[in-house]
Amino acid sequence: MTRFRAMAAGGDRGTIALYTVLFTPIVLLLAGLLVDGGLAIHARQRAADMAEQAARAGANQIDTDALRETGEPVLDPGRARAAACGLLADYREQVTASQCDADEEGVAVTVQISVRPQILGIIPGLGEFQMTSGATARPVTGGIGP
Repeated sequence: MTRFRAMAAGGDRGTIALYTVLFTPIVLLLAGLLVDGGLAIHARQRAADMAEQAARAGANQIDTDALRETGEPVLDPGRARAAACGLLADYREQVTASQCDADEEGVAVTVQISVRPQILGIIPGLGEFQMTSGATARPVTGGIGP
C-alpha cells in the first residue's frame, strides 16, 4: 500500500501538462492547415468558375455579319470584352481584380479572389492572400445532328 502512495505522491506530476503545452500548438497548426487550406482550394475553384463563365459569355458575342460572309465564327472583340467584364461585375463583392481580353478568335479572362485565413491568420505574416485563375473560350459553330 505504501508503494502505491509513494508513486501517487509525486512520480508523474506535471506529465500531462507538459504534453498539453507541447502538442496544443501542433494540433492548432494542423487544424489551421485543414480549414484554411480548404478555404484556399474553394476560393481557387470559385475564381476558376467565374473566369470560365465570363469567358463563355464573351465567346457568345459572334459577329453575325462576318459569320454570314465567311461561314466562320468571328468574335466582335468589343462586345465580347464587355460581356465578359459585365458578367464579372455581378461578383463585384467577391472579386478583388479581374482582366478581360478579347480578339476575333477568343476571350481570355483572369480572376483574382482574396482569402482571409480563419485559423492561421493569428500567425504573423500569414494574413490575407490571393487566389488567381484564368480561362479562355473560343466560339464554335456547327454540330452533329439536327
